[in-house]
Amino acid sequence: MRIGMNIIGIGAGTDPDSIQTIASNAERLNFGTLWSGEHIVFVDTFASKYPYTQDGTLPGPVDSPLLSSYIALTYAAAFTQRIRLAPGITIVPEYNPLILAKEIMSLDQVSRGRFMLGVGIGWLEEEFQALGISWARRAARTNEYIAAMKVLWKETRASFKGEFVNFNNVIVMPKPTRDIPIAVGGESLPALRRVAAFGNAWYGYSLTPEQLAEKLRKLEQLLATNNRRLDEIEIIVHPPKRPSLDEMKKYRELGVSELVLAPWGRRDAAGNIKRLEELAREFVEPAARLG
Repeated sequence: MRIGMNIIGIGAGTDPDSIQTIASNAERLNFGTLWSGEHIVFVDTFASKYPYTQDGTLPGPVDSPLLSSYIALTYAAAFTQRIRLAPGITIVPEYNPLILAKEIMSLDQVSRGRFMLGVGIGWLEEEFQALGISWARRAARTNEYIAAMKVLWKETRASFKGEFVNFNNVIVMPKPTRDIPIAVGGESLPALRRVAAFGNAWYGYSLTPEQLAEKLRKLEQLLATNNRRLDEIEIIVHPPKRPSLDEMKKYRELGVSELVLAPWGRRDAAGNIKRLEELAREFVEPAARLG
């Protein structure tokens, strides 16, 4: 089992020097993935409910620094050679799929094939309103955008005709040298259906081992309807709190391949290195022993 961190472009990882320090030392200490959270904009007040707190409010202020995940991860790629890079998660229906496909291809190219695409449909309706993008049927648009991007990644002269996106004989180069892996985020039944339909991985957020076990039973059923098996899917979980060793064992027994740790606040270089080394001793080394 690996340990990832949601740290690039958020919290401590929002300035160039810190990104370099965190990325290079995370790789040295054998962390599995550098994740980068995403929102294009926030608004001061909103009626939408954040799905991971009891009262539906954000766990932090809306004016906290949050970099573009693709720019931040590209910068991190320049200081690393092995560690995986992933947005956690890209709100796919907020993008033009041709532009997003190009961004993904470019980041995968400069990272030498270390990119994983985290996919979500969004929860903040007011963000969509500010961007002038329809909130309605965003799940259907996400599914179609993914299908269109897969065509763009494979065909030299790519064509696609759908309800939301149409293009004919477009050329986007260079192509990825492999299928871009997709981690679908979300815990709802529709999100699990997306995992079963096209996900290479599932990113579950704020799940205890007991909650995870229940979700996995449902996911296994949904996968079976798509002639797929649970052991074909990478299970990635962001626990609701820092897990104990016993909890880590439970996650591993359930088939989790990566646990993702929460970000921390800004520190100087020595402070970031100290934090990473503490987390490596507490989580990376025990996770490796669990297999």
